[in-house]
Amino acid sequence: MSDLSLTRRRLLGAGMLGAGMLGALPAWARGASIHHGGAIRSGFDEVSGASIDLTVGEGMHTVQGRRGHAIAVNGSVPGPLLRLKEGTSVRLNVHNTLDEDTSIHWHGLLLPFHLDGVPGVSFPGIAPGKSFTAEFPVRQAGTYWWHSHSNLQEQAGHYGPIVVDPAGPDPVQADRDYVMLLSEFTPMHPHRIMDRLKKGEGYFNYQQTSFTDDYPLDAEQRRMWGRMRMMATDILDVTGSTYTYLANGHGPEERLEYLFDPGERVRIRVINGSAMSFFNVRIPGATMYVVAADGLNVRPVPVQEFQIGTAETYDIVVEPTVEAMTIVAEAMDRSGMAVATLASRPGARAPVPALREAPLLTMADMGMNHGAHGGGMDHGSMDHSAMGHEMPAKTTAAEPMDMSGMDMGGMNMRDTSKLPPTVKIGPGIDMVAMNPVDRMGDPGIGLEKVPHKVLTYNDLVALERNDDARTPSRMLEIHLTGNMERYMWSFDGEKYASVTDNPIRFAYNERVRVKLVNNTMMAHPIHLHGHFFELVNGAPEGFQPQKHTVIVQPGGFAQFDLTADEPGDWAFHCHLLYHMHSGMFQVVTVAQPGATAGAEG
Repeated sequence: MSDLSLTRRRLLGAGMLGAGMLGALPAWARGASIHHGGAIRSGFDEVSGASIDLTVGEGMHTVQGRRGHAIAVNGSVPGPLLRLKEGTSVRLNVHNTLDEDTSIHWHGLLLPFHLDGVPGVSFPGIAPGKSFTAEFPVRQAGTYWWHSHSNLQEQAGHYGPIVVDPAGPDPVQADRDYVMLLSEFTPMHPHRIMDRLKKGEGYFNYQQTSFTDDYPLDAEQRRMWGRMRMMATDILDVTGSTYTYLANGHGPEERLEYLFDPGERVRIRVINGSAMSFFNVRIPGATMYVVAADGLNVRPVPVQEFQIGTAETYDIVVEPTVEAMTIVAEAMDRSGMAVATLASRPGARAPVPALREAPLLTMADMGMNHGAHGGGMDHGSMDHSAMGHEMPAKTTAAEPMDMSGMDMGGMNMRDTSKLPPTVKIGPGIDMVAMNPVDRMGDPGIGLEKVPHKVLTYNDLVALERNDDARTPSRMLEIHLTGNMERYMWSFDGEKYASVTDNPIRFAYNERVRVKLVNNTMMAHPIHLHGHFFELVNGAPEGFQPQKHTVIVQPGGFAQFDLTADEPGDWAFHCHLLYHMHSGMFQVVTVAQPGATAGAEG
């Protein structure tokens, strides 16, 4: 790609984007209540300034003819785009007109912990008829988002985007600057979804109602999956059987457009604001340059596709070469897609590709990838002796293995003796990965064999040098555990309700390497509030990419280095909403400066 340094014209595309400019705000955007049961708009406005009002209400929302109850902010789903400025201060006033408590978490923003917006962790929540103000200095630039942390409201529409403009020149220059917020709509109430998952975790997996010729499994493979009480198609818990996938609140048939003039560079800030969905994003016929991950700049990476987990953000730059190009965000299980169009004129269209064949889980997803071999990450620059442990040999996950003809009889997927003593053995664990390997180099489920370049974590290199080059003083290993049949999810075999008095503790400014081991057969996007961490991905020393959310692939592990420099209590959880609600949640406590206690994990 040519030099990314042209002068940028900030053009949001107003109506075509589904996000009108600020202009003269209607009453609801100035803090007035939404009428109970009133209609909710799709798409979002932009709000900015030193003081911003956000009013949480409810009503009925219709997407492509499907109608359901929704939680809206300032009258729309998604809620408004907050445009902030690095180096300034902002006052965010949240007004609750619901009949229940609410909250807003400012996902990815660095701020005092008591403003982080997690009921029961950092504040008590916002009661009906009450307001809460979060006032703080804006310490960073980039692409982020906000969402409720109360009562599954996020699934019902309580979320929206954040763009923070840099105080100085933006190293990513483009002619157009757009937001693409991916999410889902369902007319089903989120608590009903939770109830269905508890009664049968495969309830929404219509792709496995019967093993037909549509899925390339022979009789022995099907018997093998049956013996393990697992499903090869169990990719996402909630699927297109109830979800309509959205881009900026619009369904794939609702003609969302991003306008451009020929020859222009278009920046698209892709935010996964969904409750439960991973998306595979591509623009057929185009090369995308990934220029930022979770809001922070990275060296541009040319790709044709990338997978984005729930709560992640990626900024891309693309130069459209024809009058229209389709942006496809295909659900990871291929049960539906969100769609938008890069259009050189209103109404211009490109073909929308058909959904690809649904993927199947593999040996690697069961943690049985004994074929892993060298050629992966270089851990040689780290002083492992100082950390008091031995690091694994360099590994990457090999290509998914063909299970045909394999004797599964001797493989015990529930051998809990492989787990360390820090993991509590009990009914909350129904699978143990036999040989978890580093899967940071994996493109994501279903993308192992596509004929084009797909982004992996190992491709990411920070644009600027990190400010903490210290060797971690210790390793903290955390296991992601679950019982898929009973829909129980946890860290180290214990759901949050059992460990509320036993947080993960860090000393102030402690440098720790965290290893997340996924003993389940589902990918988990793990989010740490209040901090960024550096992925251990083989990037040049000092240039490891920083993120706030990391996908841990099934049957594998991921590692990051954390500097615990934000005092207070912070949520740490899987960002799949129903996994978090079922117990995969913990609190990280960072001691105040000068404190001596609390450095134990």
